[in-house]
Amino acid sequence: MKGYQQPGFEDRVAAAKRAKAEALEKLRSKPQVDEAELALRVERERAREAAAAEKRAAAKLAKEQALAEKQEQARLAAEAAEAALPKQRTPEELKAARDARYAARKARKK
Repeated sequence: MKGYQQPGFEDRVAAAKRAKAEALEKLRSKPQVDEAELALRVERERAREAAAAEKRAAAKLAKEQALAEKQEQARLAAEAAEAALPKQRTPEELKAARDARYAARKARKK
């Protein structure tokens, strides 16, 4: 019993030619697509592309709306946080309050 022998160069070339011929024959034997079927395929592809574009546009719009809503919530939260902080009074307001306290003290002593 003989062991396995690797194919020689001629064997590999012949196998490649045979495979190429078989592939060409398979391609030639494939039936041609008629014009109506081809037009239908093109129309389907255009419809699929239009649907995908519409879906992308809707997703982009939803993303922009979500971002705008998030920014609005952040703005409202910042306003609420600012309102929660004690208001910084101006020096004029501080002086007026001090004067009012002084006048009230003087009025009590009379």
